[in-house]
Amino acid sequence: MGGVDLTITNGVLTMWLATLLVFGFYFMVSRRMKLIPGKAQNLAEIVILFIKNDIAEQIPQGKEKWLPFIIAVFSFILANNLLGLVPGIASATSNINTTAALALIVFCVVQIAGVVKHGLWGYCKNFVPEGIPLFVVPFIVPIEIVSTLAKPFSLAVRLFANMFAGHAVMLVLISLIFMFKSYIIIPLPVLGDVVMLLFEIFVAFIQAFIFTFLTTMYIATALEGH
Repeated sequence: MGGVDLTITNGVLTMWLATLLVFGFYFMVSRRMKLIPGKAQNLAEIVILFIKNDIAEQIPQGKEKWLPFIIAVFSFILANNLLGLVPGIASATSNINTTAALALIVFCVVQIAGVVKHGLWGYCKNFVPEGIPLFVVPFIVPIEIVSTLAKPFSLAVRLFANMFAGHAVMLVLISLIFMFKSYIIIPLPVLGDVVMLLFEIFVAFIQAFIFTFLTTMYIATALEGH
């Protein structure tokens, strides 16, 4: 469409599945809330309280307004990370296009939040730290602009590289069986893959946390203006 390839790939299907799972989970929990929570409600409360107390706490004022966005980012990335570990399901977050799109969304949200809070001119003034000599301003402003543009790049590359590297190592371990063409070494690659799979589950949670933590920090910085 307009020269852009809009093919529905396996990665796109994984993202749709992750979206349905996340939306369906929170929707069902919110429809059946009880004073004594069940397993699903208890899990949802743990996730929400963790994000509220350990991640959104960076936003000093009005963090409740940002909670839905922060929870959505964390849950969506975590769901995609975990789905990518299921055999036969494509890993969306090990594709740089997916992580770049997520980082671009975060970048736009941060800039809009800063402009809405401080106004366009007030937000632009934040690129010039207070108290610096006037002759240093021409050097500082380009550095601040590059630093701002580097943030979404680092978000995208960090998530992509960590998820892709884990899958690549698991593939290399299995390929050893075919490289040596021997049944004798089968237990070693299989055991190695099991260990890597357990480690990848840990990485899936850590990377979702890091992406969400940095996103919240960027939002808090834009709102505070310093």
